[in-house]
Amino acid sequence: MTTMNMHTIPNCSPKRAHYDAIIIGARCAGASTALLLSRAGLKVLAIERRPYGSDTLSTHALMRPAVLQLSRWGLLKPLIDAGTPLIEATTFHYGDEEITIPLRAGPDLPGLIAPRRTVLDRILVDAARKAGAEFLHDTAVADLFADTQGRVRGVEIRAAGGAPLRVSADIVVGADGIGSLVARSCDAQVLQRGTVSAAHVYGYAPVEPGAGYHWYFREGIAGSFIPTNEGLACIVASVPTTLFDERFRGNHEQARMDVLAALSPALAVQASRAAKDCRLQVFRGVPGFLRHAYGPGWALVGDAGFFRDPITSHGISDALRDAEALAHAILDGSEAALEAYQQERNLIASQVLDTTDAVAGFDWTLGDIGEKHRRFSAVMKAEVQALTEREMPIHGVAFSRLLQGRPAAHRQPASQVKPPAAGGSSTHRNRMGIGP
Repeated sequence: MTTMNMHTIPNCSPKRAHYDAIIIGARCAGASTALLLSRAGLKVLAIERRPYGSDTLSTHALMRPAVLQLSRWGLLKPLIDAGTPLIEATTFHYGDEEITIPLRAGPDLPGLIAPRRTVLDRILVDAARKAGAEFLHDTAVADLFADTQGRVRGVEIRAAGGAPLRVSADIVVGADGIGSLVARSCDAQVLQRGTVSAAHVYGYAPVEPGAGYHWYFREGIAGSFIPTNEGLACIVASVPTTLFDERFRGNHEQARMDVLAALSPALAVQASRAAKDCRLQVFRGVPGFLRHAYGPGWALVGDAGFFRDPITSHGISDALRDAEALAHAILDGSEAALEAYQQERNLIASQVLDTTDAVAGFDWTLGDIGEKHRRFSAVMKAEVQALTEREMPIHGVAFSRLLQGRPAAHRQPASQVKPPAAGGSSTHRNRMGIGP
């Protein structure tokens, strides 16, 4: 049996025995998937190990595709109303050269935003709850279970001091990050692997209103200045993982400041204004990967299916894009639709991974790093174009039309409202180790 460290809240249990979809992980990828499926009328349960509204490691920066989607989902205004600053320009610092690019505003894209995850994830969860999704926070999934043919049929939750609780679903979605339980249990094949990894050290410092994104590059090092909520900016020092292992292990704070000072003395001064109790967050780096996205009764979304280095700040954009595409596929209900989801994801993700690795590898010079950013910008422009051409749901309208064409058998089980069963099942462990 696959097990995980669990933190649970007593007396917190699902309301149903069966759902149309169970989503493991309720951060931006999982909560978005829950939102879109619930707006279409499906019965959805999302399970998250961390508390509701808790923080998580993030660069926060949303690129044009993510802002466009949030706008069309009706969530951009709530994010701005929550105090998320609107970014109207981005500046690239290549050594001592500065290139500032004003952002062209439009009805769905008034600017860019970089919300704290305590704000973004909470708003996504609240919107999904309003649409009818059920969430269990502070709860971990201990295992998946499958039928005799190997199809995933649901999840097992082990409540504190209680018997194992089994909840079934038509599909189980893994939105549970790099070390995804779903990916491991279902032996999701890695389709493409990244070749490099970079380390990032994050901290927060006060920022003046109206600041934009700033990206800093000197040979062998990089940094970011990203305005977010509460009058703060996320300031990141980025280096190759090998350099991190050599120089950062003894003193993260001093090594980070040395990198920031080398990038820009003004950036280091800004970082030095951080509150004395500001705790740094560290990500040592993991090479990117693209996993097979689905199988019998399961699917992956977010970092569980596709991870790229944070240096290009595209992770949340990838998560929201893939959540919408997966929701379309689940509503269609066919394997052909899931295969189309995977192919569409791979087409963009492969380019994102390659162009991100070109930056995160730090084998560039100041003479050619600009070209690598132009390549990445071209990928994002194609991504925005694809999103613009696709009919996007506005409060469930497009998804509701899709749902009307689904066979009734796909939806009926969720109407069987019963107390969830504990223990005892006729399902068996399959060849991937899924089961009792």
